[in-house]
Amino acid sequence: MFQISLRFRLDKPELPKDTDRLIVSFFKASIQQYRPELFQKLYNKDRSVIKTYTFSLYLPGAVFEKGVIKLTKPEFTVFFSDADEGELLHFYNAFKRMKWIAYPMSQNSMTLELLRIQKRNVITDREVVIKMQSSLIVREHDPNENKDTYFSVGQPGFEEAFVRNTEVMLDKLGVDMSTEGFYIAPIKAKKVVVDVFSRKTDASVGVFKLCGDPELLNFLYLTGLGVRRGAGHGKFEILC
Repeated sequence: MFQISLRFRLDKPELPKDTDRLIVSFFKASIQQYRPELFQKLYNKDRSVIKTYTFSLYLPGAVFEKGVIKLTKPEFTVFFSDADEGELLHFYNAFKRMKWIAYPMSQNSMTLELLRIQKRNVITDREVVIKMQSSLIVREHDPNENKDTYFSVGQPGFEEAFVRNTEVMLDKLGVDMSTEGFYIAPIKAKKVVVDVFSRKTDASVGVFKLCGDPELLNFLYLTGLGVRRGAGHGKFEILC
């Protein structure tokens, strides 16, 4: 199993507050130039597409101010994983074409200067302790009211909605994996409010216990947990 690490150099040591929108736009531009048919498959505006990838950011010394994130260095790193190995390879090749090309943003630009493939250890146990590298978003969707209810850690219904989110993802992707005995339990976690494409959303961060079939856990290790994974949420690392 693998993930991709992308290190960017900035003209100025800051990023816009809606970094999710910025990074997704970079993904789209990369894929559109490299493989237009994959772009249409992943980002078709006529329908919602369940992604098999997720990502997280490392922002050195980040200080969140109004509308901007100040950094101590003019650089940041994106960690990208995808359960679809073929798709992961396409993204790697697409990113490679973007290397050393300045990607513009408001009064700033970012340039991909280092691209690496990193190996991830295979999970063999039914129980692991994880730390969220990007916030975990859990949602219950009411199709009749077309209304979303978001759950954060410690809130009644959080664990049940989390399992349902996973089951819905597997079903829509056509992935046949068992969720018997699958659950999440907080160890040292808390509620946070995050921006999802500029919309305030309840989420959770911290350390959790994750239990389930190792095949499922490995799949989620690459796709991420919960919802809004393709917007940079739900990515985690194994602590033990």
